[in-house]
Amino acid sequence: MRTVYLGTSDFAATVLRRLADSPHAPVLVVTPPDSRQGRGRKVSPPPVAELAREAGMDLLQAENVNDEAALGRIRAAEPEAILVCAFGQLIREPLLSLAEILNVHPSLLPRWRGAAPIERAIMARDPQTGVCVMRLTAGLDSGPVALRAELPLGDNEEYGTLAPRLAELGGELLAEALDLLADGTLAFAEQDDAAATYAEKIGAQDRRLDPAESAEHLAAKVRALTPHIGAYLELEGGERLGVRAARTVDAAVVAGTTKAEWGVLLLGCGQGTLRLDVVQPAGGKPMAAEAYLRGHPAPKLG
Repeated sequence: MRTVYLGTSDFAATVLRRLADSPHAPVLVVTPPDSRQGRGRKVSPPPVAELAREAGMDLLQAENVNDEAALGRIRAAEPEAILVCAFGQLIREPLLSLAEILNVHPSLLPRWRGAAPIERAIMARDPQTGVCVMRLTAGLDSGPVALRAELPLGDNEEYGTLAPRLAELGGELLAEALDLLADGTLAFAEQDDAAATYAEKIGAQDRRLDPAESAEHLAAKVRALTPHIGAYLELEGGERLGVRAARTVDAAVVAGTTKAEWGVLLLGCGQGTLRLDVVQPAGGKPMAAEAYLRGHPAPKLG
């Protein structure tokens, strides 16, 4: 099928790589313009743009996919299907009605509609997650679902290990959906709106580790935000100590305090104790807690 692909992130690039090796390789790839990223604020292209250039695909970098210039390029490609994955721009009419639009969403809809489904699934300690291919509509991830596939969520699953597996699964599922669409046999089922939950975008408050919460909850938060966003403890004086790896342990530490012994850094929580295995001092790089403690006392919380 003639397809146009709209995507931005590493996740979307993995899905695009799978499509590039299928009979449905996009005739046009649309992604946002280059932007400043990282600590150095260096201007860099989106991962999807990099892959499209490497693969020799026709590329459009658009500030707004709904403006006339972008719409003209997409119409000229004469797509039979438009494919969307982690794109980050709201798609409106008339683009919504230009062709069948299939969206790859990394959750088991209607569970975790919205911007951060992978992180929220880990934070909630869901026993499983997965990927859906759905018809894109004007609502927030509320369109009918065509295909879905599940993955178990391990107790120690991090975003950094889970997201690539979901992306690979999403690429396979989208290729399958396009095969069925080309045959005229792709069927959709409406979602149960009453069962919907929402994966709000990760904000500053989501990154802070509150020792009043349980150690299990904080460990899940650290895993959900590693390595791409990062959780942190607020220290005395307003300084932040990043936490990049942590786990629950059977130890007695007063809630709201830290304890250092034998190169191990522990945090007392509202319920249970958290062992901080990898930390990141302000302005520094991630390091093992043992290395951190060689140059710092046990941090005092703010």
